Amino acid sequence: MGLLHDGEWEPDATRDQYDHDTFDDRIKDFRGAEFPAEVGRYHLYISRACPWAHRVALTRRLLGLEDAISVDIVAPVRHDQGWEFAPEKANCTPDSVHGHDTLYEVFQEADPEYTGRVTVPVLYDRQTDIIVHEESAEIARMLATEFGHLASTPLNLYPESIRGRIDDAIEDIHTSINTGVYRAGFAESQAEYETAVRELFDALARWDETLATRRYVVGDRLTLADVFLFPTLYRFDAVYHTHFKCNVRRLVDFDHLWDYARDIYQTPGVSATCNMDHVKAHYYWSHDDINPTGFVPVGPELDWTVPHGRSDLSDEDSSLGEVER
Repeated sequence: MGLLHDGEWEPDATRDQYDHDTFDDRIKDFRGAEFPAEVGRYHLYISRACPWAHRVALTRRLLGLEDAISVDIVAPVRHDQGWEFAPEKANCTPDSVHGHDTLYEVFQEADPEYTGRVTVPVLYDRQTDIIVHEESAEIARMLATEFGHLASTPLNLYPESIRGRIDDAIEDIHTSINTGVYRAGFAESQAEYETAVRELFDALARWDETLATRRYVVGDRLTLADVFLFPTLYRFDAVYHTHFKCNVRRLVDFDHLWDYARDIYQTPGVSATCNMDHVKAHYYWSHDDINPTGFVPVGPELDWTVPHGRSDLSDEDSSLGEVER
């Protein structure tokens, strides 16, 4: 995967070799903040392939922050140079801030002595040439809580009154599903793989049952919990089922989860953040150890536009009892 060590790119280095630096500043919507929420000041670097970056792209799009926060999209395939800019490729962009060829140069720009991984998404401050944050959940939360006055869509994805419920659901989904597919895909033993797969499908079955009567993860409104679940579901049958051997069932075999995933996909703005060509190219071409041939599967053929029939579902159970662990 490679990483930066004291500001120098080491293509063969692994995440466990060094103690990592972090970028963990926060944007605040008040006068005098070190990083105030302002139009045109902040920039996102994302990948259409990455599920973690996808949740940030979804938040930006759903809130209508396109005019407030600019974005660049790296190439989907990652090799020795890490994430690269390849504007000649379909649906990719150049680095519009500094014109760099690689994302690690953006990190060097922000901190010439940085040691750590070079990941997406990145929330960058154009004014100070500093990376504000690099963790997807916190970036999404900042967009949802600090940019309301700049959003063109009147949508509250993280309402304070149910924030605890949203965070509980996000933690459950993250532990069992979002990272569960990766624990299975990169398992180092048969036992580790089987444990990860069992936990993953137990969680999918729980949420399938919950979403039988509840339109969204936390009741009858779209929240960050849905934004964090959808990217994994979108990639499930095309990548995780085959590439990561999460093949007990497909997403389409879960009646309610498959309907739910289509419901989210058909929400205005969501489909524009989805790019299955980038998703498949990234996973099947970037993971040489898992897929040494580099062949990209032709299928599956999924119709995300089929009516989902979930519009009349209401929040019949306001508790999170069935999803708490």
